[in-house]
Amino acid sequence: MTPNSQKIRFYRERIPSFECTPGCHDCCGPVTASSEEVAQLPIKTDAEHDEALAELNCVYLGANGCTVYHDRPLICRLFGTTPNMPCPNKQKPEQMIDTKIEDKIHSLLRSTRQVLL
Repeated sequence: MTPNSQKIRFYRERIPSFECTPGCHDCCGPVTASSEEVAQLPIKTDAEHDEALAELNCVYLGANGCTVYHDRPLICRLFGTTPNMPCPNKQKPEQMIDTKIEDKIHSLLRSTRQVLL
């Protein structure tokens, strides 16, 4: 396991969770994720990426929501857990993310190669 993979695992455990509005995928637009995170996801074809991007969606957005929800990238996990990335439906966890953890996550993401999803 690489040092960044260890950090990703560590941060995932510190991002609070909450229930999304059923059927919503407002935060599932194209996002970037670290190459370490993407390496853990199923491979998608260029055609699948192009189709999703044309609709301003993530390539992992399926008919019933995120197809990789359990393994979704850090940036996806942050949506709705911080005032900096609010849920458009006003959903949020009981306790928002610790700002120090959020800052460290963004720092990690800036330091890694990002891949468009």
